[in-house]
Amino acid sequence: MTNAWTDIKNTDLVVVMGGNAAEAHPCGFKWVTEAKAHRGAKLIVVDPRYTRTASVADFYAPIRQGTDIAFLNGVIKYCIDNDRVQWDYTKAFTNASYIVQDGFGYKDGLFTGYDEEKRDYDRSTWDYVIGDDGFVATDPTLQHPRCVWNLLKEHVAPYTPEMVERICGTPKDKFLKVAEMISECSTPTKTMTSMYALGWTQHSSGSQNIRAMAMLQLILGNIGVRGGGMNALRGHSNIQGLTDIGLMSHLLTGYLTVPSEKETDFNTYMSTRQFKPLRPGQTSYWQNYRKFMVSFQKAMWGDVAQADNDWAYHYLTKLDVPAYDVLRMFELMYDGKVNGYICQGFNPILAFPDREKNTKALSKLKWLVTMDPLDTETSRFWENHGDFNPVETGSIQTEVFQLPTTCFAEEEGSLTNSGRWLQWHWAGGSPPGEAQHDTYIIAQIFIRLRDLYKKEGGAFPDPILNLSWDYADPNEPTAEELAREINGRALTDVKDPTDPTKVLVPAGKQVVNFSQLQDDGSTMSGCWIYSGCFNEQGNNMARRDNHDPDETGAYLGWTFAWPLNRRTLYNRASANLEGKPWDPSRKIIEWDGSKWSGYDVPDISPTAKPGDVGPFIMNQEGTARLFARGLLRDGPFPAHMEPFESPVANVFNPKMRGNPVARVFQTDLERLGTSDEFPYAATSYRLTEHFHFWTKHNRVNAALQPEFFVEISEELAKEKAIDNGGWVRVWSKRGSVKAKALVTKRIRPLICDGKPVHVVGVPLHWGFTGSARKGFGPNSLAAFVGDANIETPESKAFLVNIEPSSAPKDKEASA
Repeated sequence: MTNAWTDIKNTDLVVVMGGNAAEAHPCGFKWVTEAKAHRGAKLIVVDPRYTRTASVADFYAPIRQGTDIAFLNGVIKYCIDNDRVQWDYTKAFTNASYIVQDGFGYKDGLFTGYDEEKRDYDRSTWDYVIGDDGFVATDPTLQHPRCVWNLLKEHVAPYTPEMVERICGTPKDKFLKVAEMISECSTPTKTMTSMYALGWTQHSSGSQNIRAMAMLQLILGNIGVRGGGMNALRGHSNIQGLTDIGLMSHLLTGYLTVPSEKETDFNTYMSTRQFKPLRPGQTSYWQNYRKFMVSFQKAMWGDVAQADNDWAYHYLTKLDVPAYDVLRMFELMYDGKVNGYICQGFNPILAFPDREKNTKALSKLKWLVTMDPLDTETSRFWENHGDFNPVETGSIQTEVFQLPTTCFAEEEGSLTNSGRWLQWHWAGGSPPGEAQHDTYIIAQIFIRLRDLYKKEGGAFPDPILNLSWDYADPNEPTAEELAREINGRALTDVKDPTDPTKVLVPAGKQVVNFSQLQDDGSTMSGCWIYSGCFNEQGNNMARRDNHDPDETGAYLGWTFAWPLNRRTLYNRASANLEGKPWDPSRKIIEWDGSKWSGYDVPDISPTAKPGDVGPFIMNQEGTARLFARGLLRDGPFPAHMEPFESPVANVFNPKMRGNPVARVFQTDLERLGTSDEFPYAATSYRLTEHFHFWTKHNRVNAALQPEFFVEISEELAKEKAIDNGGWVRVWSKRGSVKAKALVTKRIRPLICDGKPVHVVGVPLHWGFTGSARKGFGPNSLAAFVGDANIETPESKAFLVNIEPSSAPKDKEASA
């Protein structure tokens, strides 16, 4: 989230695409109702289904899943064609004027540089013209034919309302109504906010879905302002914290990145990360990367990390591929190349696509460890449950260890919500039975591994033997100890760079925030973006001051938000080039002649003069990106690409299947279906009454939504002779499920490229453990492919067939 949940009350228009906030985020959705009730805000929902969010919307438009980029490019074209652009904002704060190299182009659904054999692009032409002075060439008049603005106009030109209807199935009149309502938010005094979730991310072009809306928000002037922004709705209590703390295979903490095997030394690694600004006078905050990285290494290995050994850089993993994400790891398991798997707080048998493949992959392990407070399908993948899990138990040799953990209500610590707020909570009860905190279990595994390395040695035991483990009780670090370590402290006196006689932070004291981190080994910090969460002022995550001057929705005294307790990212963009708010009634910060001040922590140096430094200091350009250079594998502009399984061909290139550079393994290409065999477009979704795979263990939730179902239109039910409440079989190239049919008016057939497309909705909360009736999930059907940039599985768009059926067989019932 660029903004916070509480800021949504300041908006004039809410657009929910790629999510269903009223259903999946019912508490956070309160702020949408606040905006509607007190500001007269409007709500637009664009979704394949008429959802609970749509039921309270001012306008609903249907869309075929996987076609959001075509829809959004169409809205961008509408805004450009009708001069609905906040020009002062766009010219000042985006790269619209930057000139792109002559070699770059786009034709037949592909950008220049595509290598079909490698399924990848040579991105060397996706860049700016750089002058002799080292800065990017610009044309502030936007007349140059190769400037970003004119290339963008050319790129979105095909996305007419007729083309949007052809691709998306959205009736032309409904699309135009949405485009008109959105375009009205191009004035400084009217803002729009975007709310999205897995409906955008779980696609092979998911990253570009989000970029398309971000670009639209930029030309409307809605990033960095109250009531605006790009707001990702996190679907789990600490998913935001998971990515922040680096629990992804290619990330370290704070979005520092794991080196590749080509980066053999620290200087080589740093050479591609300490970005030089591309415009005079601009700031790229990543110029501080070395400070964050050295402080991280000191947090990891303490005194062993020194300048003369590159801060123990050689201790870090070096990647031979971009990432060892979940799809790659299960592919390796499937190939028999993984011996063991520790699964902590996750249930891949129900969460990852192509359940049959995942079951076979786990069956090839020597051992599996699950850490969870509840019995999961992954823990019991080896048990036969009839149709619900038809495995041959005797043939599975994987040794499974179930380690019972505590749940969040039995723990102390922080959770990071969608708005980047780190909120401290305290244990509400004691762990039952043999359950232990995750920190205890991980500590025990580490201590035993370290003892084995001490005793037996190994090829390279140094990173384990020298890992910092300075806790009062090494067997179980406390949440406070971990939070202090993450915040960071001075290891030696930190001197004032402008006056070396002054000590900013005495040795042993917590740093105030990441502005005090150094690259000389004098500071440590486990996660630079969280620095400030637990300093000498105490546990800032535990603050509960709900004072909110002028009712801005910032609540600066309530808990701690990263970075630096800032509630709205890029809030410098809320003011014009003179530093005055675009909309005085929605001021965040403003320039008072000597500094930035207001209701939020400035997202810029407090003394940076308005005309000198742009708002987007986290980008090398110093501006926001309408053209993304070579940063995304599938293009510097979002382009429509069909899902890998689609009921229609790509209108720009009928021969192109899916995203041409997305993650897909050869064996999985063979498991992709076609519309001839599987004519119906399926998608997955959540229900309010259940929370992922947890609450099916609770009898109350199980009673509220007791049974697995699939949702289909009245037209499809009639065509296939399916009764409402009757049993159906739904199958794809990868698997088959049985469910009760829910026949509703909430789904209607769409006309896409001249043919009717029926949508099948599949909720995800059932399995074969828990109190609820046994059921299946959409991952039994979904394809094993991932987004081109971050490998998120494409679980929101796949093809199926459907027919009336009998009830599934339960082994326990039949026994």
